Amino acid sequence: MTEDSGISGDEHDAEAARTLSWRAASVGLAALDTDDAELMHSWRSDPVAAHHIGIWPRSLTAMRERVERDIEDDDRDDFLVLLPDGTPVGHVALTSQNLVDGTAHVELLLAAPHRGHGHATAALDAVVDLAFGELPMYRLTAETHTDNAPALAVLAKSGFTREGTSRAACLHRGRRHDLAVLSLLRPEWEDLNRPRAWDA
Repeated sequence: MTEDSGISGDEHDAEAARTLSWRAASVGLAALDTDDAELMHSWRSDPVAAHHIGIWPRSLTAMRERVERDIEDDDRDDFLVLLPDGTPVGHVALTSQNLVDGTAHVELLLAAPHRGHGHATAALDAVVDLAFGELPMYRLTAETHTDNAPALAVLAKSGFTREGTSRAACLHRGRRHDLAVLSLLRPEWEDLNRPRAWDA
């Protein structure tokens, strides 16, 4: 993967032709497909991402199986985050969806070369708008390590409020880590003074 685009020219043309499920001002969301397993594997194998997400990098075969399983799961929606030119820069998902209670969990992973450019906030805002603007969600939650300052900043910028801490909730690299628990409620989203994804 190159640092400029993350994909070769041929792959770039294929990504540019993908159908977007959801569009926002600076990013688009395309439904995750089984062919994206290799890309997801490379992102999740990044040591920084593995540490902050609290994951153990697995084989490409295991990632393919996971992507296939997740695609069949009616309680989650997984998307590739694409730049306007079709470059894939990350993954965002609404998981543990409960349409009766109106709750879901938000997950976000950005490829290392594309961090620090505002893409994470754009992707998070887009999936939040999807959850509240198209789905009957009332409450979204997110978790991250308490020392993951970039993720906490993105969540705060998107309107999430820190509710508390799950103490020693994650084991990673031989140490227990606290998880920050954050949430965003529909009325709080309605009060946010920013353009919605459908205004793009």
